[in-house]
Amino acid sequence: MYVLPEDLKDTVKGYIGQLVDEPGLLKILKKEKSIVTVGDKVTYTVLKHGFTPLLCIVDFILERKPYPAEMKTLIQGFGQVHLKIKNPPGTITDELWDAIEKVYQNPQNQPVCIEVDGEEDLASLAAIYLAPGGVTVIYGLPNKGVVVVKATEAHKQKVKEVLDKM
Repeated sequence: MYVLPEDLKDTVKGYIGQLVDEPGLLKILKKEKSIVTVGDKVTYTVLKHGFTPLLCIVDFILERKPYPAEMKTLIQGFGQVHLKIKNPPGTITDELWDAIEKVYQNPQNQPVCIEVDGEEDLASLAAIYLAPGGVTVIYGLPNKGVVVVKATEAHKQKVKEVLDKM
């Protein structure tokens, strides 16, 4: 299990990859084959525009509050497989880590929606680090935009540096 220490909180508020707005995201999505979404708003945006992530990770909370039923309905209707996992804020539990890893290892079971009881705030780290080549991970950065990260060795190394400090 990974637990975010107090001194790393500012580090994870930064990002690797490309920060884009919604129109920028849609341009990128048209070129991508394998995407993973982390976060409810990002997942909703991707789904409402007709794109299909191989994995989405959500907690049914938006900026610490419940959100409109239409968003929840669209997300709940997505995916062949729904996994419910407990993951407290500021952590990546072994259960969450293992679930993400299994999704990547078993492409025949995709698309998958991981529903987190707790918070999915750090799931993007695991999603990037564990992703096979060719996967692009997309997650929201509150009040800033959307971050798009290709699962390159360079990006994985940056994530590993953060994980090693947890």
